[in-house]
Amino acid sequence: MTMVLLVISLGFVSCNNDDDSPAEHDIFVGKYTGDISYTHGEDHTATNDGSVEVVKVGNNYNFLFSNQIPNITGVEFESDGETLINVGNTASQYIRVTAHSLQILYTDGDDEVWTADCTR
Repeated sequence: MTMVLLVISLGFVSCNNDDDSPAEHDIFVGKYTGDISYTHGEDHTATNDGSVEVVKVGNNYNFLFSNQIPNITGVEFESDGETLINVGNTASQYIRVTAHSLQILYTDGDDEVWTADCTR
């Protein structure tokens, strides 16, 4: 009987430790709202009440913008447990995600620029 209680206790302890990991909860996934913009050449779209949906696909993340702004997909991240920062980030490709905020300044070679300063 003591052995059974010991095994059950260990099971609860190991499950509980796994649940404490932020990655297990996908705390970065969800909808963030705030200022978003997109520029492509002479075309510009901006709003202060837009949204960005963060979706995890495999090991990467997609950023789905409102207001007919093209999405950013397949971004790889490094995490410290509470913050995601895109791998290979530079001054022209920066994405930072926490459980409560999203900041994007992302450009590509096709003269496209995305920005976001959002919270949830």
